[in-house]
Amino acid sequence: GGNLILEKVKFTGKNIRMMIFFSLAVIVILVAIFAPIIVPKDPFKAVAPSLQAPSREYIFGTDQLGRDLFSRIIYGSRYSIFMTLTLIFIVFAVGTVLGIIAGYFGGIVDTVIMRLGDMMIAFPGLILAIAIAGLLSPNVKNSIIAIAIVTWIKYARLSRSMVLKIKQELYVKAAKITGSRDYSIIFKYITTMIVTAVSDMGTLMLEIAALSFLGFGAQPPIPEWGAMLNEGRETYTRAPWTMIYPGLAIVTVVIIFNMLGDSVRDLVDIKNE
Repeated sequence: GGNLILEKVKFTGKNIRMMIFFSLAVIVILVAIFAPIIVPKDPFKAVAPSLQAPSREYIFGTDQLGRDLFSRIIYGSRYSIFMTLTLIFIVFAVGTVLGIIAGYFGGIVDTVIMRLGDMMIAFPGLILAIAIAGLLSPNVKNSIIAIAIVTWIKYARLSRSMVLKIKQELYVKAAKITGSRDYSIIFKYITTMIVTAVSDMGTLMLEIAALSFLGFGAQPPIPEWGAMLNEGRETYTRAPWTMIYPGLAIVTVVIIFNMLGDSVRDLVDIKNE
């Protein structure tokens, strides 16, 4: 009885933690959606002297072109968040589908897909993404494509290993004998991949910001947080706020999504026990 109560309390605590970070993630996404309405100043136009220190009117100060940093960070959430969501959707869809196909049908299909994946992981991920983004020309779309090319294999390997483990189970064989379609069986493999995708959002956001910081992602005047860090490097000694606030925005949102992913994983593990 005592152990049951303890487990229930533990489950409730993890459930509450997940709801807290889920609520914070929803707030971040809503800020990104409604950023054009929320921003107090035009994020693309000079509204004050350059490198003005944080004040009551400009709470994060201004950048080297006199643009309101607070407005640019709020508006930049649209790029950072939606680029991450787009990227996670692409790598989840492509990687999971290819992994399921490889594991479920096997043979030459499995060999081709997995060898292609081996080629991708033979190089350091970020270095390969930089090379691809450089070849494609630096912009938002190509940075997403570059990271997707080097990331999908993780989802392919996870889904493939899961399919190989599950497809030999008796209930799967029974489902096939009773005439169930292949896609109805395959659909059961998706839940774990969704948890993985949620857990990876913070990491992928950092990779997007890293590409932009290095000049291979979003280009000026787009107020993407990594690109803003890159712009702030030149003036950091005179105006440290030009890097501090974009950096804090990245750190805060990455922590929220990482904690949400951990909470979802813990909750699913508890339910599966």
